[in-house]
Amino acid sequence: MTDRILIIDFGSQVTQLIARRVRESGVYSEIHPFNKVTTQSILDYDPKGIILSGGPASVTDIDTPRAPDELFDMDLPIFGICLGHQMLSLALGAKTKKMHHGHRGANHPVKDLETSKVEITSQNHGFVVESDSLPNGVVETHRSLFDGTLEGIRLNGKPIFSVQHHPEASPGPQDSHYLFERFVGLMG
Repeated sequence: MTDRILIIDFGSQVTQLIARRVRESGVYSEIHPFNKVTTQSILDYDPKGIILSGGPASVTDIDTPRAPDELFDMDLPIFGICLGHQMLSLALGAKTKKMHHGHRGANHPVKDLETSKVEITSQNHGFVVESDSLPNGVVETHRSLFDGTLEGIRLNGKPIFSVQHHPEASPGPQDSHYLFERFVGLMG
């Protein structure tokens, strides 16, 4: 395992599951807490990709400055999961809003809009990225079949994507594992 990625941990109790899914694809990972990561520490680590994990907080609990342009300019694959999806979306210029009920549970159908595949997903979030706030160049890739909310994005021309659900949780049981393979495949 020579390729390595950096997992930026927003306090998720399942970050080790994310690391396991990546390891199953033959890639080494290190987990770093979000409040200890700087642009320089990322450059020093020299990863082949970055995963932004989920976490117990809401986006309103975390300082969300725009991501440094140099990270997006490095053409590193970036994969956001749950809170990481929301953080990435905010960094790209989208907006989030609090949901009336939120999504909780391990039986949420989500449609991959690019393949038309329906996945059974695990979810635990109370905020959602507003689809009408996506800036130019950011494309919606996944949608909830329960309420039509945005469930995933990708950035045109860059190896950057994210999903609102937890592909590491395996409720389908492996419906969303392809996302880890996609991420590793972007590392070229």
